[in-house]
Amino acid sequence: MTSESSHELAPRAAACDLIEAALARRAGLDEAQTTGAFTRLEGRDRAFARALALATLRHLGMVDRILAPKLQREPPARIRTLLRLGATQAFFLDVPEFAAVTTTVDLADARKETKAFKGLVNAVLRGLLRDGKPALDPAALAPDWLYARWRSAFGDEDAAAIALTIAAEPATDLTPRDPDDVAALAEALPAEILPGGTLRTALRGDVATWPAFEDGRWWVQDAAAAIPTRLLHVKAGETALDLCAAPGGKTMQMAAAGAKVVAVDRSAPRLKRVTENLARIGSGAEIVAADAGAWQDERTFDAVLLDAPCTATGTFRRHPDVLWAARPTDIASLAAVQSRLLDAAADKTKPGGRLVYCVCSLEPEEGEAQVRAFLARRTDFKLVPVEPGEGGAPAASVTAEGMLRILPHHIPGGADGFFAARLVKAP
Repeated sequence: MTSESSHELAPRAAACDLIEAALARRAGLDEAQTTGAFTRLEGRDRAFARALALATLRHLGMVDRILAPKLQREPPARIRTLLRLGATQAFFLDVPEFAAVTTTVDLADARKETKAFKGLVNAVLRGLLRDGKPALDPAALAPDWLYARWRSAFGDEDAAAIALTIAAEPATDLTPRDPDDVAALAEALPAEILPGGTLRTALRGDVATWPAFEDGRWWVQDAAAAIPTRLLHVKAGETALDLCAAPGGKTMQMAAAGAKVVAVDRSAPRLKRVTENLARIGSGAEIVAADAGAWQDERTFDAVLLDAPCTATGTFRRHPDVLWAARPTDIASLAAVQSRLLDAAADKTKPGGRLVYCVCSLEPEEGEAQVRAFLARRTDFKLVPVEPGEGGAPAASVTAEGMLRILPHHIPGGADGFFAARLVKAP
């Protein structure tokens, strides 16, 4: 094998490792990027490997559908991964068809345990190429059980629109530290200004090299994820509590507004990142490493935000692995955690104070059902309806009850799927 061909194979082999880790366990993709062959790649190859893995995960359902009739029996796991990678390169990336096939065959040939299958890899991929690029089918992009849930919850049209955003590579959204700085930042980056003040840029690469990063004038935060904090309307001098705070985007929003913020999260390593981000933007907060549901502190707050742990099925645009790592049983188990945390958040809210509950999940049990059950057991709270356009909330996302159910296609160009509800405690 020549050094040139070896150089071509290294990032593709690392991409296979990332895909397998992503499908093996939740957060596997993130973990795999800190160990193994991926970390030994140089910057450009590392970016290419990650892009290959994400593209394969975004098209996994479609690729598996076209592979099925080509395989008489299930191949070894690594061979299926190679076939997925080869098909994705050939049909969905700017890779010449011959290169997609030959590099994948070479990858099979490079390992003792897969060498015997290189003929199968070659035959299957060439057979797919003869059939031609498959038509984009929304129902094939998501796991069957999730797509069925979305159809039941939102109807056929919205379910298809949700699924179609899976295959699209997202732009990057930024939240400005100072709302008055939006226009200047939009010109400097450059970026589009979205409703609510989020900036959307097509820039790629290391965000630390982008204009105004070192000055702390913005941070990365999905457009939908920025809306729940805006619904609290935090004012300078108010006390604010961010429960389950990491990675800290919502903490920074409240701190930048001048609130006295306490940020609580059970992960001390992730809170270190929150502290670093706050320092970069010139703000601060009290950082507490604790289980939000068991945190012993007698203080109550003017504004409380709970971004609860959830299945995260709404984050698939940047984390397509969540679709394939999630299991139906996760929804019920996480719903129990959310209920406990919502009660804890309520106890930390001052009389007359505001509480926003949100999750980056598309599953109603983690959103609307949680809030309805909460209001039934906590008569000291009432729902304060969200107004269309408030904080950048798309009109289509406001439910009849006044809760916020953001579907990924509600924001032009796509956004995370998010749920939020605003509650107020009786004086």
